[in-house]
Amino acid sequence: MFSSRHSVLLLVLFVFATLASQAQNSSSSAPAEQQPTAQAPAQSPTQSSLSVQARIKARREQRRAAAIHDVYTHLYETYIGAGYLRFHPGDGAREGYGLQRVNEYAWDVGVTRYFDQKLGVTLDGRGTYGTAYVGPNEVTNSAITHPAISQYAVMIGPTYRFILQPKYSVSGRVLAGAAYGSFSSDTGSFTPASLGLYPDGVGFAVNASIPIEYNLTPEVGLRAAPEYFLTNFGSTIQNNLGVTGSIVVRWGKQ
Repeated sequence: MFSSRHSVLLLVLFVFATLASQAQNSSSSAPAEQQPTAQAPAQSPTQSSLSVQARIKARREQRRAAAIHDVYTHLYETYIGAGYLRFHPGDGAREGYGLQRVNEYAWDVGVTRYFDQKLGVTLDGRGTYGTAYVGPNEVTNSAITHPAISQYAVMIGPTYRFILQPKYSVSGRVLAGAAYGSFSSDTGSFTPASLGLYPDGVGFAVNASIPIEYNLTPEVGLRAAPEYFLTNFGSTIQNNLGVTGSIVVRWGKQ
């Protein structure tokens, strides 16, 4: 009797030991099966800062490119303004005597047709007005000393923007065409030649300038253009320097 009870007790202890061993094995293997997958190493603070700066720079460049596109993809550009020119009005009434240069003031209008953001063709028209000093002389008996003179020109040529920024641009422009000089309108009964002025007539004209524009909006800007202006009156060449200032309006899309 005692022996059978002892056997039953041993059997029960053996079963409990077996179950405990299996539970311990399953608990030790579970974490291994539930291990999370490996992750990429986190970025260092320096790498993260560089990445943010690169994104900021890229967005800034995108905004700059969009602003340039808005301003410089207009098909047409027209301008109207005023100018100043130092003009040589004549060779003088006596041989070897040249008249002093004249301060002339001008109006200037034009239109440019662009083929892309940089290259266009400009048609320009202008008139310049001044008063020449011929001085007292034996021809007029000092009756005429400051006759009014004027010149008019129509020219055409290429314009090329070589610096483009959202707020400003710098261009180069070369124009060529014809000019008419009026030197006799204020000489009374005297000829321009008797006063040392060039005769009335048509000559050729060449203009080279560097227009600098400041953009108020994508459609409107202000321009200043230092210029070299060559004319041909009286079979001689006049080398003149000046400047024009104008308001610029753009329209149409390329």
